[in-house]
Order: sequence, then structure tokens, then C-alpha cells
Amino acid sequence: MKILSNNCFLIILLLLVSGAAQSKEGFTTCINRNSPCLFRPLPCPSECPHPFPSDPHAKVCYVNCDSPICQTECKDKKPNCNTPGAVCLDPRFIGADGTVFYFHGKSNEHFSLVSDLYLQINARFIGLRPTGRPRDYTWIQALGILFGSHTFSIEANKAATWEDEINHLNFSYNGKELVMPGTYPSLWVSAQNDLKVERTSRKNSVLVTLPKFAEISVNVVPVTKEDARIHNYQIPPNDCFAHLEVQFKFYELSTKVEGVLGRTYQPDFKNPAKPGVAMPVVGGENKYRTASLVSADCGSCVFSPVGVHNKDESLVINFGTLDCTSGASTGNGIVCRK
Repeated sequence: MKILSNNCFLIILLLLVSGAAQSKEGFTTCINRNSPCLFRPLPCPSECPHPFPSDPHAKVCYVNCDSPICQTECKDKKPNCNTPGAVCLDPRFIGADGTVFYFHGKSNEHFSLVSDLYLQINARFIGLRPTGRPRDYTWIQALGILFGSHTFSIEANKAATWEDEINHLNFSYNGKELVMPGTYPSLWVSAQNDLKVERTSRKNSVLVTLPKFAEISVNVVPVTKEDARIHNYQIPPNDCFAHLEVQFKFYELSTKVEGVLGRTYQPDFKNPAKPGVAMPVVGGENKYRTASLVSADCGSCVFSPVGVHNKDESLVINFGTLDCTSGASTGNGIVCRK
């Protein structure tokens, strides 16, 4: 697909084809044809009056166009590493039930984070093993997404030292490089309108949207000197281990969902992480290891690109309409418990 380069046209495109588009100052609306909020003028909160603020650090006026609630809220499009669905640090997961756990995997291997009937999300781990350590220190360097017959990947470039003004992200779609303009705002949309990639800052942060399945906030960061000192990572001088901070927000998942993070969204999931432990580590490397970034061949993977399933086996939980009246809920990122 030809990638647009005219900045003015990109801004217009951003307003026209994104899930929510600004209609006039202080309002937003949905233009997705299947949205129950289609063309309804929805007032933005005074704290965030614009869907596409000129300041990339400002919160945006946001509405979930797949939800019948049609209510706007203020949202930070960058990952929040302290909420359900977050995967940050080395790597630290927060499951749908709010439980924090660690999954170390192994350097230079791939693992399934989410495997569902119509969606597969894998991660490539990078890391190192200092002398005397029993395991690798690891971070997530890339994500690979499979949906339908398509693949998409986002990777953090290796860098000796970190510079904020240098782009550290690479993208590919169906195995071919996807060049995103280095401007804010800018947006790329697939021909089928089933994948959107939006820059959420001038460099190194994007929001990936699969309208039927999920929103994925991604930010690339280095291992800081302070973290290296605290954890004694022994980072070499020729690699800052640039890695991804990620936050997932799911619209629909089946009750059969699997993966390191995905399994925590199963209705009856019981987290094996031991409570009261400073760094509760869960295993499953053999269950979730995949052959590549865009493979769905792990022992527990359930993804099928064909999309033919028994209805009884594909019961979905719609997070857009989830209502937890008996307790607190963040909606799309967390499952209600009995």
C-alpha cells in the first residue's frame, strides 16, 4: 500500500477515518458505520476538550465507538503501566484481575501473550544473562499480531545509547515494511479498515487499533541507569536494550482465550502468582513459546486464521458493554469477578 506523506492530508485523514472524529470544538463523534454512536455529537469533558490535541502530551477526548454507552472520557494514549492489561519493565504483567506477575521467558525467543479464536499477539524477548545469574534478564522488544489472514509487527530498534529525538520504532504489515510519517498527528489505515496505527507523540509512541478486537498503546523506552543499578542488570555500554511498554484494551475475547496475559481474561481463571511475594513469577515457557513473531504454533495457542469455530466454543465476553455494578471496574481492561 502506498504510504501517504502529505502532512496536511494526513491530518484530514486522521479526522475522517479514525474511530472518533472531532465535529466541532468541544465535541467528538463516531464515524464507524457499525457504531451505535454513529454521528452523534458527544460533548468532551472540559479537562480534555479535543480528540486530537496539538500537544502530544495532553489527554485526549475519547469515546469507545463499539460501546452503546456513547460517553466521552479523558484518556492518556500512552501506556499506563499500573493498570490491568499492562506489560512493562522486565516484563511485569498486570492481569485482568489486577494481579501483578512476572514472566521472564528467554532472550531471543518468542512467546504468545494473547491467543484467541480470531486474534494472536506474540512478543519477542531480548535480554542478557550476567555471570552467575541462573536465568536471563528479559524485556519485550517486538510485538507480532495475527488477525484474519493478516500480520502486523512493531519493533524497537537496537541502539547503543538512547536519544529521545531519534525514532526507535519499525513497523511491518503482511511482511512488508510500513513507513509511518515522522509527524504528529499522523495515521496509517489498512485498505480493509481493520487496522489503524496512529502516532501519539512525535517519536516512539503509537496507538494500534484493531476495531473488532483491541487497542494497543505502545511506547519504546531504554533500560535506565537507575533500573540497571537497582537490579544489577550489568547493561553493556553498546546496548541500551530499547524495549516496549504496552497496554492492552480488549473489546471482545472468547472464553477460550490463552496466552501469558490472555489467560487472565478467562472467566474462571485463578492466577498462580503467589500473593505477598515481591516478584511473583509465573512459568509456562513451553506452553507459550512460538517459532516466530508471527506464528501461532505454541502448545496452548487457539488462534485460527480460517475463523470457523463451534459457537459454543467461541462465546465472547464483550468488554465494551461490561457493567460491574457490584464493584469497581475499568471496563475494557478488566473482567468482573463473582
